[in-house]
Amino acid sequence: MVKHIVMWKLRQSAHGNDKTTNAKLIKEKLESLNGKIEGLLKAEVGIDFLGGGNFDIVLYSELVDSNALDSYQQHPLHQEILPFIREAVEDRKAVDFKI
Repeated sequence: MVKHIVMWKLRQSAHGNDKTTNAKLIKEKLESLNGKIEGLLKAEVGIDFLGGGNFDIVLYSELVDSNALDSYQQHPLHQEILPFIREAVEDRKAVDFKI
């Protein structure tokens, strides 16, 4: 199994929305991938509620293996979401690991 974790710090505004709205939209878009991409076991998104310089949003996902991670990243449904996320983000950190 592979765990894919990504954290984003969002811009104050993008797409005509504030960062709180964009965080909610990113959460909806990413979680909508559950059950639609083979090998993606789980995609869960959390929105930070403390503030204070933390990252704003985190994706926690589990995939069958590293091939499934590659397929997920190239999948048209995932690719469709990326432009929205990229425009809303000012910083990104990620880690992928096998268990």
